[in-house]
Amino acid sequence: MISLRHLLRIALFISGLSIALNCNSAFAEETLKLPKLVLPTLKSYAPSDKLATLPASNMRELTMAAKLSEDSDIIEHGIVWRVFKPDASDDGKLPLIATANGGTTRFALEPGSYLVHAAFGRTGITKRITIGIDNRSEILVMDAGGIKLNGVLSGGIRIPADKLHFDIYASDVQENGERALILPDVKPEDVVRLNAGTYHIISKYGSVNAIIRSDLKVEAGKLTEATMEHKAAELTLKLVREAGGEAMADTAWSVVNPSGEIIQESVGAFASMVLAAGDYTVIAKNKDKLYQRDFTVVAGNNQDVEVLVAQ
Repeated sequence: MISLRHLLRIALFISGLSIALNCNSAFAEETLKLPKLVLPTLKSYAPSDKLATLPASNMRELTMAAKLSEDSDIIEHGIVWRVFKPDASDDGKLPLIATANGGTTRFALEPGSYLVHAAFGRTGITKRITIGIDNRSEILVMDAGGIKLNGVLSGGIRIPADKLHFDIYASDVQENGERALILPDVKPEDVVRLNAGTYHIISKYGSVNAIIRSDLKVEAGKLTEATMEHKAAELTLKLVREAGGEAMADTAWSVVNPSGEIIQESVGAFASMVLAAGDYTVIAKNKDKLYQRDFTVVAGNNQDVEVLVAQ
């Protein structure tokens, strides 16, 4: 015969089983109510939260490396790595679950599918990677290169770095007639990493009209170096009572090109500027009196331009 103690154990087991089945049914029913998520672009992602600790046996090692082209060496430093879950969260953003900086990088991840993004300078690449029961290694080919810019005057005279900068634009002209700005205010000798392709470069010497343009091609795995020649010079304007005399204070300056367009204005005893080679007229105003002089800018010939006060 079955004892009373055994009967009580059987009753408790049946009761617990019933509760477990009810809980599993409720959980499944609640899961089916979750909304279906749509994968957005990589431009939108959510910052990573602190991850729950997982048993070591559930983790796999993902080793990531990158190179600029098929034939180039592995990039050893300077890459920003980001790992995303491929399904968006409730706010429509991709959950960011891991980041790293450097060259070859290793991540410990659960088996599953991920989006891995590598950024190197102004270039980047994204790849979906699935991790199974084994560790995995992957090398991304970024199809990118670099560009280094500089500028000189006629005769190879180097332009002071603090007076020279470059703007890098896309080569294609948009519907509005403008080009997309890729990177502004690039300094001479800076190495900029870009996707392989053709770019429109604008070089500016000073802040007035010494501007030249050029299209340059960036090849994958290579550094393109370009030196652009400016035909311009630095000028200092002075209003004086006699040649070589002291500059008069509180003078308003206007520089006009041959078509009558005012291209630069300033106030002070001196007016310093960089102008493209060509003919100009300078107008000086002091105590309600106007004085003017025509002058010519010769490429590479920095000079003082004196405007004499009529006696």
